[in-house]
Amino acid sequence: MRELLSELRAWQAAGTPFALATVVAVRGSAPRAPGATMAVTADGTVAGSVSGGCVESDVYEVATETLTTGETQLRTYGISDDEAFGAGLTCGGTIDVLIRPCVTAADRDGLRELADLVAAGEPVALATVVSGAAPPGARRLVLGGRTSGSLGEEGLDAAVTDDARGLLAQGATGTVRYGPRGERRMQDVTVFVQTYAPAPRMLVFGAIDHAAATARIGAFLGYRVTVCDARPAFATRERFPTADEVVCAWPHTYLESTRVDGRTVVCVLTHDPKFDVPLLAAALRTPAAYIGAMGSRRTHADRIARLREAGVDEAGLSRLASPVGLDLGARTPEETAVSIAAEIIQHRWGGTGRPLGELTGTIHHAPVTRGPGPG
Repeated sequence: MRELLSELRAWQAAGTPFALATVVAVRGSAPRAPGATMAVTADGTVAGSVSGGCVESDVYEVATETLTTGETQLRTYGISDDEAFGAGLTCGGTIDVLIRPCVTAADRDGLRELADLVAAGEPVALATVVSGAAPPGARRLVLGGRTSGSLGEEGLDAAVTDDARGLLAQGATGTVRYGPRGERRMQDVTVFVQTYAPAPRMLVFGAIDHAAATARIGAFLGYRVTVCDARPAFATRERFPTADEVVCAWPHTYLESTRVDGRTVVCVLTHDPKFDVPLLAAALRTPAAYIGAMGSRRTHADRIARLREAGVDEAGLSRLASPVGLDLGARTPEETAVSIAAEIIQHRWGGTGRPLGELTGTIHHAPVTRGPGPG
């Protein structure tokens, strides 16, 4: 729902009633993951998507109905029934969609609070009752130190708050089940917890044309992008208008002073030993999710030798994606940026990097589970 928040805030400010349809569970292959959202106003305006087009027409009708009745509905969509002309997915999977009207001042205030927190970069989780022995559609916002809203029962609120904070710490979204008063190991109440962690960081080092293209695609993918270079003439806002920040500093010095976590991606595009060797030695000591370095195969071999001399062990070197990117035959800075982005996505989700037409089995992968320590 993050991508819809600016539109929802505008509707809230105008007092426009709308319904929210959210994917709360996925079984098998599905076009979009839990948390995908579509919004429908009373005058028929639509924003967002829950399936990329497969079931939107039916969800639109249900959303319009909920705006009239005020009742939350849970709909399940499986494979389409061509003979009955029923709405369904063509991919063979199944999704559950919760469709909830937002027509009261309390509804609008709750979503406005959520939108304000997300816009401010505050980690927040939104827990919503999907089904069972609790008010359907009831919501509770959970932050690090406070909460707002209730799911209807004090014990349930407490249990959901604890679990929502755990999911928020992991940056995970999912469904949890409880007894009617929050009892563990019971299945009476289903609650969907959607987390909104701050955007992950992309650190791009080297203020060259390839960096400008990489910054653009990083912003498109939802990263908070920082470009860093030690040369004042190159590290300018004018050259990198899509970056969230442009830093003029020695790359390794900046990296050692800034926040790097398990969702951060590091792209080293300097291909100059005096910059990239100390920078990569520092980067490989961090828990960054991805560390890639640009250069030819000769540059890569020289870089590896220098990193070994600098004390980087084989486990650290194994984390380095170099030469950076997937083999797409890229030539231009923009094509190279696509190659880098493709490798980052492959690293995150565990894809093969091969054409889908050559493969069988599931198209969508679960997130890669990595062991403890960096990477």
